[in-house]
Amino acid sequence: MRALRWIACAAVGLSAACAPARRAASSAAVPLVPDKLVVLTFDDAVRSHYTTVAPLLERYGFGATFFVTEFPQPPFSDTTLYMTWPQMAELSRRGFEVANHTWRHSHVDRIDHARLVEEVRYIETKLTSVGAPRPISFAYPAYVTTPEAARTLRELGYVFARTGGNRAYDPARDDPMLVPSWTTGEKNREEILRAFGEARGGRIVVLTIHGVPDTAHPWVNTPVPLFEEYLRFLHDHGYKVVALRDVARYLPTSLR
Repeated sequence: MRALRWIACAAVGLSAACAPARRAASSAAVPLVPDKLVVLTFDDAVRSHYTTVAPLLERYGFGATFFVTEFPQPPFSDTTLYMTWPQMAELSRRGFEVANHTWRHSHVDRIDHARLVEEVRYIETKLTSVGAPRPISFAYPAYVTTPEAARTLRELGYVFARTGGNRAYDPARDDPMLVPSWTTGEKNREEILRAFGEARGGRIVVLTIHGVPDTAHPWVNTPVPLFEEYLRFLHDHGYKVVALRDVARYLPTSLR
């Protein structure tokens, strides 16, 4: 029967009559990316992620990924600026993804292979010690990437690694070790609102957000009213907001 079907398709030049079967097979292997799919990610483990961001996300029923690190300056131990490890574990228990941003916010182009492995494993160990699962998502500090770092992360079992780039992510074409994102700030409201419109045609919009507010790093601050405006916009316009790990279902089989 398979041979007969091939002959029939060949006879009509692989016409539209054969296309539904091909599309069905393709969609069975890789679910189609729905329009209006957005991923929210938060960097640096600043305290407002726990006190402000998480409650607002829960109000709207949104998912998110929190990339955590022990930022060396100001001291990570200053709990007025940063979350504690038990707070990060609580975010995980509340259903959010808590993921890897290196131990000391180290730029991957400034450390060797052994140091990168150490920095990644440190975060994994800290998370598992407080009852959070081992992460499968990584964010490059300062968006700096290298081919060697991407290869190492893949070898360590990571599925996604997020960077910058100000464009939408296409799971069918983009390397999941180089997931692009837009960064929010105090002065790019219009750019972010326009970016949401890119979540269509198989593309996913990923945002990088720092503190809301960010008292540790004010140069990447997102004001609370502006953040709330984004959440209302996404809710009112029917967007689905998820964590980065949730995008794994849309990866081609060869990249899973």
